[in-house]
Amino acid sequence: MTLQHDPGQARPFRVMKFGGSSVGAADRLFQALDLIARERQAGPVAVVVSAMADTTDRLIAAVDAAAAGLAADPHVDAIEALVLGVARDLTDRLQRAGLLVHVPEDLSPAISELMRPLRQLLLGVGLVRERTLQTRDLALSFGERASVLVVRALLVARGVDAVAVDARDWTVTDDRFGQATPDLGASALQLGDLSAAWSGAVSVHTGFLGRTRDGRTTTLGRNGSDYTAALLAQILGAAELQIWTDVSGVMTADPDLVLEAYPVAHLSQAEALELGDLGMILHPRTMAPLIEARIPLRVRNTARPADPGTLIDVVGTRDERHPVCVVSTEDLALLDLETRRRLGHERIGERALRALANAGVPVWVGTSAPRDRAFAVAVARQDAARAEAALSAEFGRNTDGEPVELAPIRVRQPVTLLTLVGEAMGRTPNVAGRFFGALGQIGVLVRASAQGAGERSISAVIDGEDTATAVRTVHAAFNLAAQEVNLLVLGKGTVGRELLAQIAAQQQALASNQDVFIKLAGVVDSKRAVFDPAGIPAAQWDVRLQESHVPPDISALLERLRRLPVPILVDCTAEDTSAVYEAALACGIHVVGANKRPLAAAWPIRQGLMDMARKRHRRWEYETTVGASLPVIDTLKGLVRTGDAILRIEGSFSGTLGYLAGELSRGVPLSHAVRDARARGYTEPHPRDDLSGLDVARKALILARELGMELDLDAVAIEPFAPPEALGHDDLERFFLALAGHDAAVAARIERMRQGGRVLRYLAQIDPAAPAGVPAVRVGPVEVEPDHPAARLRGTEAFVAFTTDRHRAYPLLVQGAGAGGAVTAAGVLTDILKIAMSLRGR
Repeated sequence: MTLQHDPGQARPFRVMKFGGSSVGAADRLFQALDLIARERQAGPVAVVVSAMADTTDRLIAAVDAAAAGLAADPHVDAIEALVLGVARDLTDRLQRAGLLVHVPEDLSPAISELMRPLRQLLLGVGLVRERTLQTRDLALSFGERASVLVVRALLVARGVDAVAVDARDWTVTDDRFGQATPDLGASALQLGDLSAAWSGAVSVHTGFLGRTRDGRTTTLGRNGSDYTAALLAQILGAAELQIWTDVSGVMTADPDLVLEAYPVAHLSQAEALELGDLGMILHPRTMAPLIEARIPLRVRNTARPADPGTLIDVVGTRDERHPVCVVSTEDLALLDLETRRRLGHERIGERALRALANAGVPVWVGTSAPRDRAFAVAVARQDAARAEAALSAEFGRNTDGEPVELAPIRVRQPVTLLTLVGEAMGRTPNVAGRFFGALGQIGVLVRASAQGAGERSISAVIDGEDTATAVRTVHAAFNLAAQEVNLLVLGKGTVGRELLAQIAAQQQALASNQDVFIKLAGVVDSKRAVFDPAGIPAAQWDVRLQESHVPPDISALLERLRRLPVPILVDCTAEDTSAVYEAALACGIHVVGANKRPLAAAWPIRQGLMDMARKRHRRWEYETTVGASLPVIDTLKGLVRTGDAILRIEGSFSGTLGYLAGELSRGVPLSHAVRDARARGYTEPHPRDDLSGLDVARKALILARELGMELDLDAVAIEPFAPPEALGHDDLERFFLALAGHDAAVAARIERMRQGGRVLRYLAQIDPAAPAGVPAVRVGPVEVEPDHPAARLRGTEAFVAFTTDRHRAYPLLVQGAGAGGAVTAAGVLTDILKIAMSLRGR
């Protein structure tokens, strides 16, 4: 039922509702008054207000105190002080802003007079030591009534004609105190009689309140002020309902869990109804009047009125890339029932839901197994014991009196109901696959699931401890915001510095073109660390690190990193970081490593790390450990996955030694070539690790282990590139001096090769079928003929040849730059992007 508009009225009403946060402080209420004044200039306005800030909680405390025989007046005094304090502060602010048109009335007598019957009511409660729902509703009404007095008086003082309206005078309800239901027809008649006296003024209504036909005060329950506003909009035939609150619209997720959550611009009323069922935004009962009257709703931010907020209307948006909302309903319990035989003509789910309804236990979700042999139901955790008792009683015997073969009820708590809501889901394929796939990627177990027939939502029950990670992951997988990844970079040597430079250069392009935002959370070197969860500008990491006095406590840093979206540990060191990897993987952090040592550690350690990554469903990417940015490991994994038999692997795995061999062939002395290679960033921090062949041996071992060969480093036959006696010095200058002592002998060897038409290369050879007594993995200097693939290498080029069952006659070659900070860093960045893209389902 809708009131007839005044024929002279230029525009239909707009209803504005302001919540407790919008009227409970002078700065917010100042903004609310300004919004009302502006809207009034464009047409007729009706306003609904809630109780100020914590007023409702104080009123409940006052009633509880009185019923317990304790003093209730201090609570009432605090309410009076809050209300009058806000009015006084706002009056001063209006005066300073030059917005006072009339001298504001002194509200002290009016508020004192309003609170007098409340004090009397509480005195009566204290005398009888009893509180009823009816008494509680009457006490709660004083919060909204005080708000209306203040808002109306200050609007008038600001020059806006306004009238106070007690919604009890028009909202006719039944007598279900605490959860009353309005009678639309009777309420419309009452409002019609009242509205004639408004005479174009802004009507300021109490929210949340109603009255029975015999005059008893009622409240409308959760979101009651929103419900009042929706009823008012329906009866007035409003053009729009505006809900002004402390957020800039309906968010894509809980901002406390997802820092990158953002407001959805446009929702359909059906979507809003789904969200309301989950306790997000408006209660479904509040949405009903708007749906019936086809009235659009806008959710706006009082503190940021320029923000567009969220529009909720009949149509919604047809954009297939429309973002969806991820709702996490926490602190639930999941009860699993399972039978060993059918229960007769009634299904287990029907009986379970009926039993819970009879016990007064609200159900969040219930889902049945095929043929109804099992049923899972999620309830509030506080109701779990009551629910278990009701179900046990229900299924003690079958409907025919026979015992039921019911397995013991399993109760899992706490759990979270994770729900994806979006209108476009019914028009988009593979939503369920992406939803469950995203959870599977991070190792989150789905305890139960459900999807509505309306295809606007899909839900999964997950363990409570996985809530934050799951919400962030699903949000990233479905929404338009760039996937955020957070890096903790270990090491600031050649590769580390180059990686950070590449991130700084590519950060904006990756966010714009690849929907990936790489955030540098921390950098660690051997002496200090810097960490900032808000992100360190990639161009400022060096300065921030130098200014830091924080020692590198890796355990503490990992604990902070794990709390951020998509945490990744990036290892650009050459140390044995196996223990760091284990700690990172154990607490749910992905790992990207250019460091060969953890992969070349003792077999049980390496396998333990691999098992940990699988168990925790975390990615460990290490492509750059062999061949810098060349896709050597990915190629090998592809061959193995597709069932090809690897017969032999041969290659120049070290671009560094390839470069040195080329320099020696040009006549450059060994010591000079090594010093130059180190200056160019081609070698390990100590070139001995390259010249000893140990670095190549580790790479060969990594590839051999990818084939399943259970070898340790001592099983690799190693011949150094340089004479062993020159490699025993830790001090670099003494090392280079010793190396120079062999320059002449090395030069003579190179000359003999040249005369024989051969060239020097340092090769690794892996033979999975090597006979007993012959090393399956060998590395060392080899004199190769001109037609050998390695003979064509130039500079820091590396190559790997895979001879397989399918590539027997013509081995599969991977060739390219195999050393250098830039190419290795590019490979590390590629591995980081692999993880980010996998979480976006790409």
